[in-house]
Amino acid sequence: MPPRVFVRPLAQHLTQHFPPNGFKLLASDEKLEEENWEWYSAETYYSVRIGEVFQLRYQIIGKLGYGAHSTVWLSRDLHRSAHRYVTLKACERGSASAECELAAYQHLSSLTTENVGALVIRQLLDSFTIKANSNEYQCMIHEPLGMSVKTLQQLMPNQLLSEDALKAVLKYLLLALDCLHSEARMIHTDLQASNIHFRVEDSSIFDSFAKAEMKDLISRKIDGDRIIYESRGLRIPKKTGPPVLCDFGEARFAPEVILDIPWSYEVDIWNVGGMVWSLFEGKHLFSARGPNGDQLNEYHLAEMVAILGLPPLEFLQRSQTSQKYFSEDGSWKATTAVPENYSLETLETRLSGDNKTSFLAFMRKLLQWCPERRCTAKQLLDDSWLNSLMTRFAVVAKNNQTR
Repeated sequence: MPPRVFVRPLAQHLTQHFPPNGFKLLASDEKLEEENWEWYSAETYYSVRIGEVFQLRYQIIGKLGYGAHSTVWLSRDLHRSAHRYVTLKACERGSASAECELAAYQHLSSLTTENVGALVIRQLLDSFTIKANSNEYQCMIHEPLGMSVKTLQQLMPNQLLSEDALKAVLKYLLLALDCLHSEARMIHTDLQASNIHFRVEDSSIFDSFAKAEMKDLISRKIDGDRIIYESRGLRIPKKTGPPVLCDFGEARFAPEVILDIPWSYEVDIWNVGGMVWSLFEGKHLFSARGPNGDQLNEYHLAEMVAILGLPPLEFLQRSQTSQKYFSEDGSWKATTAVPENYSLETLETRLSGDNKTSFLAFMRKLLQWCPERRCTAKQLLDDSWLNSLMTRFAVVAKNNQTR
């Protein structure tokens, strides 16, 4: 089944023609990649094809991966010199996440700022909708990025980031959050290692990907007029660029921007704390699970009490729900026992001495019951532990950065 190619005549000779056969054909009844989502249907996902050209400009080279509500493809921009590589994200039909993400990127693109953190936030290069069979699918074009921090963690000994690597990632993340909170007035809400990717300084990894699509054809299945492809991973580059904050599908504008009421951005700061612990200690700080493996808020709160102590009364008084777990005087009254010997000091096992003390002091700046008592991203950038070692990444000068 040949790819659908629609290009202006003058650009036709610029497109690549991919082999029509020579690939492994998978059984049509075998679920492949995005088809495994419970909500998947043939109508909700656009069937992108290798070789297809969108907007008379972006030619699909191969499938990089898929998410809960989208597929991601390495593409060539036929309008740019040397046919610059880009990624095309094809979103699920009617995806609220896609609408939110597009609005977030458009808002970020509208900013005029000298905040260096803007360089650490992924930019939207283009967006458009695909119309097919009376359906519309949102697409977004981005700079192609390399592996995620999560992948880096999995490649490290014992699947743990070194202290220096952790600090490098953290510095960039905090720069991004400072810009996001203070300039864009937005909240990411989904901070995790899989949403932070490294820039690529060695574009040959994309050339290798494109050559492989011509010689070592990826497996696929054909179901009627639809083609579902297996993803092809990028090879690990010899050198990576700085990390970039991505995936704004859950991003939120601060409510005061819309409703003129007070709120805070510190939910992101709390999530940084959880991510730091997972990357460095290799496990969740709060399991939120009981002895039978069931996940309940009561277990989660009991662990928080063990680590942070009892919450301030002023915090509990902000919520009627707190009455289920805490007495009027602020003491713990839920049936789940607060874990014993469960503290940052006992749980942290990789550091010692003053360095451990400094690291835990940093963690306590992130993990506070009252949101307003958590440090801001800008304040955290001045932390003594974070700045105690030199990191190997350098912020790219703004005038050298392609936005």
